[in-house]
Amino acid sequence: MISRYTRPEMGRIWNDENKFRSWLAVEVAATLTLADEGIVPRDAAQAIRERAGFQLERIQQIEAEVRHDVIAFTTAVAEIVGPHSRWFHYGLTSNDVVDTAQALLVQQASGIIAKDLERLAEVLERRAWQFKDTPMAGRTHGVHAEPITFGLKLANWYSETQRNIVRFQRAVEEMRVGKLSGAVGTFAHLTPALEEKICARLGLQAAAISSQVIQRDRHANYLATLAVIASTLDKIATEIRHLQRTEVREAEEYFSEKQKGSSAMPHKRNPVTCEQISGLARVVRSNAQAAFENVALWHERDISHSSVERVILPDSTTLVDYMLAKTANLIETMFVYPERMMANLENSGGLVYSGQLLLDLVEQGVLREDAYRLVQSHAMRAWNEGLNFRELVERDDAITTRLTAQQIDRAFSLKRQLRNVDQIFARVFGEKKQGEKNQGKKNEKKNGQKKKSTGVKKTIAKAAVKKASAQKKSSSKKRFGRK
Repeated sequence: MISRYTRPEMGRIWNDENKFRSWLAVEVAATLTLADEGIVPRDAAQAIRERAGFQLERIQQIEAEVRHDVIAFTTAVAEIVGPHSRWFHYGLTSNDVVDTAQALLVQQASGIIAKDLERLAEVLERRAWQFKDTPMAGRTHGVHAEPITFGLKLANWYSETQRNIVRFQRAVEEMRVGKLSGAVGTFAHLTPALEEKICARLGLQAAAISSQVIQRDRHANYLATLAVIASTLDKIATEIRHLQRTEVREAEEYFSEKQKGSSAMPHKRNPVTCEQISGLARVVRSNAQAAFENVALWHERDISHSSVERVILPDSTTLVDYMLAKTANLIETMFVYPERMMANLENSGGLVYSGQLLLDLVEQGVLREDAYRLVQSHAMRAWNEGLNFRELVERDDAITTRLTAQQIDRAFSLKRQLRNVDQIFARVFGEKKQGEKNQGKKNEKKNGQKKKSTGVKKTIAKAAVKKASAQKKSSSKKRFGRK
């Protein structure tokens, strides 16, 4: 993976130095275990443990000649260990080392991603509570449907992230296996008991059965899980991109005071982080497809999967680490415009309450088909002519003879539509401390009073906030998306 998308901690896991360190850890664990069983002389095992090492340049020199990376590695180590090296790699085949060491590398990389997921969940939870009662238009097919709150949208992302945490834990556990069963999985030179002891020494489980390799359904599942995580991040980024569109402008990613959006158009504030996340998600998903292709190997093993995994495992874990960090920061620092959300919600003159009006007419004895026809006629007129839906309803005797003014007012009640938000939050987050709930309400009240864009970080430049607020006030006075 190119350095642009590689965070330092993840990058160190997948460099050649750490890869060969992991190979060496497997070799030493095997040697020590065999010494405990009296197969390898104890002085030889002691010498290997104390002296075994390598120089990366020397491995590369040998590999250029022999064209076999494991042989290059064992030869380079043997040169340092000396005479006792005849017991190094005893009873093993190349993939005993490579596959088992790969499991160690995946565990290291997965530890970082697991922390990233928890971090994203924490940010989503905090901002969900902050905007729990911030109303906005819910959209289906990109069109206003019924009211929701921005907090519900964030809570939905939080819930999905929690599922990703669980499925990732399962995928990581499936990958926490090693194999030392030999060239075709029959333990021709070691035993299943020795394999279990060597793996236990490394913090791994022994695969119940293997060929020359650990079966690649595990790897396919792992990379598919990373692809699902990437797709969740793509989903979040895509939503924010839509909300940042000029004619919507209900939320937008943070834009610094010195940032520039276009070389030609000074006014541009582009969702470049969101677009980057969406683009990288495509790479992770395509890597999952390559992992599926790796499942089918010839007989007990061929090498067609090897070159693929040298790319897709480092790249997918590196990208998901990067994308998770980017998304957490995106959510934490994004500007949110509650007043604009309300303005857009009210822009259609009450069309978002047509479904409730339909049900209320049915409750008063109107046939559903007649009620639907009646409500839709006013909705279409309001839509086509830019009129106020509620005003049309209140002037229709066919409706007012069925519903009183109070009943019509209740049909157009935002509070009624959102009355179950608290219960939904309770299902998503469980019992929360009252202080956390109060803090969320306090933040929302503050947002409504100050009428300015909301960000979490105090480090957001005051000038940027002021500029964003001015743009918001100006744009909220206009009627967008209307003929």
